[in-house]
Amino acid sequence: MASEAAGMESGAAGMESGAAPTEAAKQPHRLERKWTFWFDNQSKPKQGAAWGTSLRKAYTFETVEEFWCLYDQIFKPSKLPANADFHLFKAGVEPKWEDPECANGGKWTVASSRKGNLDTMWLETLMALIGEQFDEADEICGVVASVRQRQDKLALWTKTATNEAAQMSIGRKWKEVIDVTDKITYSFHDDSRRERSVKVRYNV
Repeated sequence: MASEAAGMESGAAGMESGAAPTEAAKQPHRLERKWTFWFDNQSKPKQGAAWGTSLRKAYTFETVEEFWCLYDQIFKPSKLPANADFHLFKAGVEPKWEDPECANGGKWTVASSRKGNLDTMWLETLMALIGEQFDEADEICGVVASVRQRQDKLALWTKTATNEAAQMSIGRKWKEVIDVTDKITYSFHDDSRRERSVKVRYNV
């Protein structure tokens, strides 16, 4: 009986010492800045509706834990219907050409013919963005995953299209991040506004 009680006591003591996690373990891992997921479903556009009317702000997060919860539960491009987009942009920046942060910018674009590949590139890009892996991090506005019937696309939006050195640095780093060997191209939002065909300004 005595040995049983002693065993229970030592077990309780062990539970007490092991049960309380350290304060550091409890603290969420805060990111350098806040980020916002956006969702845009253009598969059923209303007749005559202007572009961007189906764009919806989904969720803003600022910790690593929030990011993984959202990514695992919702934000995977392979779960999207055709003609839908997921966006991850810095909080306060809307994924529109008209936003002041994007107005003078452009985008690097990469195509993907496989859904699994798009998911991988999307996740690697998200982790690089929230982990501040780009030297020119302040130049980046966000990233868009576009699911299309013929070919899916990923586009990395940046702030100052005419700053060629910054854009080339971002393009080279992004290719490393998503493990792409083919050339990727950069276009100015201004050109896209004026012309139907995409004009390539830079490539890496």
